[in-house]
Amino acid sequence: MTPIAQTALPTAPPLEVSDRFASEVIGGLLAKPKRLPAKYFYDLAGSALFERITQLPEYYPTRCELALLRDNAPAIASLFPANCALFEFGAGSSKKARILLGAAATIEAYIPVDISGDFLQQDASQLRRDFPRIAVHPVIADFTQNFAVPGPIADLPRVGFFPGSTIGNFEHHEAVEFLQHAAATLGDGAILVIGVDLIKDISILCPAYNDAEGVTAKFNLNLLARINRELGGNFDLAAFEHHASTTAPATASRCTSPA
Repeated sequence: MTPIAQTALPTAPPLEVSDRFASEVIGGLLAKPKRLPAKYFYDLAGSALFERITQLPEYYPTRCELALLRDNAPAIASLFPANCALFEFGAGSSKKARILLGAAATIEAYIPVDISGDFLQQDASQLRRDFPRIAVHPVIADFTQNFAVPGPIADLPRVGFFPGSTIGNFEHHEAVEFLQHAAATLGDGAILVIGVDLIKDISILCPAYNDAEGVTAKFNLNLLARINRELGGNFDLAAFEHHASTTAPATASRCTSPA
């Protein structure tokens, strides 16, 4: 196997990502009801807060999915083609991808795609140390949109990875659009490993998104702080409170409401 050269990670997200952030925030705040895309929760501070959320006793999805992956990683990896590239859409900390990277000797390159460039850079550096045989090519991009595939892996067969039941954060048309973009990126005949949560009882669901420690509340309010910092907003964070609704899909993107 010929080693693939590593690519350097840009130090800042592309300008079009910042422009889209402003455009989507303005559009969301003008909408009725107001809404903000969940992807913008994940700046460096938001990503760190989400990692804390995944470790909370109330937050079952990450714990359950990690267990499923550990139990089934060899079977999943057996489906991967030789010398393949693993694309993770919305990579975050890559803790789940690490299970597949360790189980599949056929993975030649790992392409984590995430909008949070600083967090992605930190994780990519650690991955290169932990998996020296695998070429790591991080891509700072909105994974719901088309993005450029790193040149060194352009000819490798591709596998997609989209864990975490993140698809539940999307409206139906958004989920369809994402899957269309993923299909275009991965190509005909590719494999996509995707995580989907099942319907849960309210007694399980609500505590998962309204933890006793208040970390999810901090996670939501951090988006307003980010808008203030990056877009010159003037939100008074003290005027907002976190509310996990029992009448709408329990996703973090729907849980911040004015006090």
